[in-house]
Amino acid sequence: MKILVFGRTGQVATELQSLVPEVVFLDRTQADLLDPASCVTAINRHRPDAIINAAAWTAVDKAETEEGSAALINGDAPAAMARAAAALDVPFIHISTDYVFNGGGNTPFKPDDPTAPLGAYGRTKRLGEVGVEAAGGRYAILRTSWVFSAHGANFVKTMLRLGAQRDRLNVVADQIGGPTSARAIAQACLRMAEHLAAAPNLSGIYHFSGTPDVSWADFARAIMAAAQLPCTIHDIPSTDYPTPAARPLNSRLDCSSLARFDLTRPDWQQDLLVVLNELGAVK
Repeated sequence: MKILVFGRTGQVATELQSLVPEVVFLDRTQADLLDPASCVTAINRHRPDAIINAAAWTAVDKAETEEGSAALINGDAPAAMARAAAALDVPFIHISTDYVFNGGGNTPFKPDDPTAPLGAYGRTKRLGEVGVEAAGGRYAILRTSWVFSAHGANFVKTMLRLGAQRDRLNVVADQIGGPTSARAIAQACLRMAEHLAAAPNLSGIYHFSGTPDVSWADFARAIMAAAQLPCTIHDIPSTDYPTPAARPLNSRLDCSSLARFDLTRPDWQQDLLVVLNELGAVK
């Protein structure tokens, strides 16, 4: 299967490169997501058997002041990709986020639950979802949360850096979700592409996050313990750590529909050890 991946340096794209190095990866010089037409041109030039969109505007706070650019990258570009994929009748896998929900309540969100983004980032990601669905092709929208890996900027790497510098850290404890390794997401995208190629009726929105659900504070404690860092984590409410963009308090995702692809929620605790080993952080 010839797979075309939008994105080259992001966490999921980097993992895809290690899993399937023969895949064609496009960076912004080859397909600028600020110019959706260039994405269509790239698809028509390569004529792949499947497409994975692993590129996105992920600067949550910056999106509040640059929503127009975020909307092009997260909304218009994926919609254009999906239409091009539909024209070729090939699977299109698009990675989305828990930020399309408002984070209310304490039960896991299901794929068909009403969306209500709290900020610009969530709105632009939801715009992309709507565009992908409207394209009418075979697709899978994979909503995930709290992505971590040995690459790029993420919570695990931040905690390792700060934990080595300080003996105490304040971390929010009222936001709950499922940390998810980028490698697990990459593997899920490949599985979905293969299944959709044979069964277009599997098209739809799916949730994929690590288990068990935890708070950021408890996730931080797990990182410190696994890396044997003597840094104490102090629980604080989100109100004590204000950010330009509001974060959902409840990022729990109901992932039961993954069974249609023979997938289950990955154990983030095991994946964390793999990442820490990659980073040389396990003593």
